[in-house]
Amino acid sequence: MMELLYPSVSLMELVSYQFFQNAILGGLTAGFACAWIGLFLVLRKEAMIVDGVAHTAFGGVALGLLMGIDPFITALGISTVSVLGISHMKRKGLAESDSAIALMLAIGFSTGLIIISIAGGFSVDLFSYLFGSILTISRSDLLMILMLGISIIAFLTVLHKELLAITFDERGARMMGIPVNAISTMFNLIVAITITLSIKIIGVILVVALIVIPALTALQLRVSFAKTVASTILIGLVSVVVGIIISTFYNVATSGVIVFTMVVIYLATAALVRGRNV
Repeated sequence: MMELLYPSVSLMELVSYQFFQNAILGGLTAGFACAWIGLFLVLRKEAMIVDGVAHTAFGGVALGLLMGIDPFITALGISTVSVLGISHMKRKGLAESDSAIALMLAIGFSTGLIIISIAGGFSVDLFSYLFGSILTISRSDLLMILMLGISIIAFLTVLHKELLAITFDERGARMMGIPVNAISTMFNLIVAITITLSIKIIGVILVVALIVIPALTALQLRVSFAKTVASTILIGLVSVVVGIIISTFYNVATSGVIVFTMVVIYLATAALVRGRNV
């Protein structure tokens, strides 16, 4: 039976707490960026790269904690190497997409486990990166999340038309003179940044859900691309805010509530669309 963690505190009073403000601002930024880039990943049929790179980043987190370096930095470095490695193997024909992802996942996660054993086992900090800890993000964490989130959103805004062309017709994009290889490389780097951004919010285990489920839900509506983008972002934002509020009041895992909310919206949307088409 769940009990209220703040039984005598209203939502308006809760908003005055700094930890709640940090969580909401960080969650909204991450939800916006993740949902938008997730739509492109789903359309490009590259959604599982998120899971592979996130698990690879686990090795970077463990390395950062062992060396006393900000895990954000080491996770970002490892994520970047991982996503570029996957892209290189696909481009050179060394492995198919799923095989390249599996290889990188195995390398990163096994490295993380080795580092953990060297360090003497799991720590509270490591668990927070595995399962997320949005309610404990500091002002410095929030600043980094805002900087990374704004850079992701700026990239998607400036190169929106080019990414759209590459996603739906790469050959045609090349004929139009769009620098496909350069933009694809930048997109891969942005994916690495997005995954790193999401880890503190929702954790390594569930990061793929934060990025993929809003897009899958919005695509069921079969509306224009602009409306699909707006719907994807809205679903991401609503899920994050609802997850933070419920988990704060009832003291349950925030990442779990966020993903559960997304799944409920997905199922409700599927039922609505199916009922409309009957």
